[in-house]
Amino acid sequence: MSSLPIFLQPALARALALGRAHAVLLSGPAGLGQLELARALAQAWLCETQSAGQPACGRCPSCHLVEQGSHPDLRWLMPAALRVELGFEEAPGEGKAKPSKEIRIDEVRGLQSFTQSTSGRGQAKVLAIHPAEAMNTVAANALLKTLEEPGSALRFVLSCGAPEELLPTIRSRCQTLSLGVPEPALALAWLREQDLGEADATALLRLAGGRPGQALQWARAGLSADRLAELPQLMLRGELGGWEALGPTLVVDLLGRLAHDQLRRSHGQEPLYFSAAHLPPPTASARLQRWATELREARAKGEHPLVPGLWMESLAAQAQRALKSDVRPAAADKRPALHSTP
Repeated sequence: MSSLPIFLQPALARALALGRAHAVLLSGPAGLGQLELARALAQAWLCETQSAGQPACGRCPSCHLVEQGSHPDLRWLMPAALRVELGFEEAPGEGKAKPSKEIRIDEVRGLQSFTQSTSGRGQAKVLAIHPAEAMNTVAANALLKTLEEPGSALRFVLSCGAPEELLPTIRSRCQTLSLGVPEPALALAWLREQDLGEADATALLRLAGGRPGQALQWARAGLSADRLAELPQLMLRGELGGWEALGPTLVVDLLGRLAHDQLRRSHGQEPLYFSAAHLPPPTASARLQRWATELREARAKGEHPLVPGLWMESLAAQAQRALKSDVRPAAADKRPALHSTP
């Protein structure tokens, strides 16, 4: 268990205590370490020296094969885009279609021979699905028959950040392990082990709502305590140019959290994500609610704006109108449009 983050070790013990459950669903907000936990559970099921219900030894040939990503009895089912992001496969060349963020039916069908064959090393076979909600409806239905009637050696571990998006028939055939936000002290200790300084670890963990995996992901994307502290003031000036490299999805997420905090403060509550010392006085709640709606619309329009610079200018203008007390809200038909691809 030593390679597993300390805040996930109790969850692994609970998962292993489920005994011979053929399918375990790890359910909780994204960013809690579901991928790492799924890998540790699969490794324990395949370990060749430990008894059932115990974590993997980390030393046997099977454990080494899992760590190297070459175990013949372990398959990962995940979106192509995530496989590229994690280094499981190379990004497509220029001019090729972008990798899908969905798990598609052909990928499920491609596992048929694996699910029906015998175990290569005689312990078990594991199909790990991450994140399970990425399966489109057709793919989920294709998986259902195998999930209902697995072979004697086949086990499933599914991780999920949005269980409401899973088919009820998928959920009902799994034993669910609910993951909660870890104790802040444990999460901060782990983030410091990942070479985050105290200030960055504290600020990013707060921004992530206590989810250490999400905090680390944002740190690697270039966020820091200093950058977060300057964001509200940049929005007051309507400036977002230096943030374009983070991508529209992350920028909209950050602004949504800023809008949420300002709405809370407009009703006399403390902010959740940003330090109150870095926030301007809140404006009228109706104006802030309008901004929050604009951000939801921006998020729904897609992740690939046709003109990134114009997109960022539009986001900055909306933020300035919402945050600056001496800027009157623009009429709906005069707001800059956030153009994106379908």
